[in-house]
Amino acid sequence: MDELRCGMVDVAFALAGDTLPREHRRALAEALTARLPWLAELPRAGVHRINVSAGAGPQALLSHRSRLTLRVPREHADRLAVLAGAELDLGGRRLRLEGPPQLRELLPHGTLYAHVVAAEGGDELDFLAAVDVELGTLGVAGRCICGRQQALDGGELALSGYSLMLDGLSPDHARRLLEAGIGPHRLWGCGLFVPHKSAAAVGH
Repeated sequence: MDELRCGMVDVAFALAGDTLPREHRRALAEALTARLPWLAELPRAGVHRINVSAGAGPQALLSHRSRLTLRVPREHADRLAVLAGAELDLGGRRLRLEGPPQLRELLPHGTLYAHVVAAEGGDELDFLAAVDVELGTLGVAGRCICGRQQALDGGELALSGYSLMLDGLSPDHARRLLEAGIGPHRLWGCGLFVPHKSAAAVGH
């Protein structure tokens, strides 16, 4: 239904490379905005974290399924085509973006999950209170399930956040959440929601 089609889309690139820093959010955002300065000025634009191998070491392995995915307003999606073939330096590791980019529609599922939503200080209760305020502003109602706290490498900034799931969303409310996200630092992958099959895995 056109009225539920999201104004935001995801644009994904295949990746060529061996490893990258496990904590790469800041370096990735800086590398992308250095090439595309306008990206930082786009309301609600974001960069999903790159899925890497599990582990605890400072370096992580890429798989053939790893993708770099950016979320942008639909009318700006074509502007990302210039990234095809680009090489990004992430902490001394080279990452090549292979084209053509793939456009992915955002699907308004009843359960949406964010790997991390940035927290502005305080504890879990303060975090959930702030989330409730944002959801109220968006006019979104759903069951919030807060997952584990995470520390983010912010350089001089001390950043942390929580994984977050919203369940029982109507299609319209899911669309609003996909478009708007929650909290700051979208270019670091914070506050970006994706469909999820089950509310059981929010803490993982």
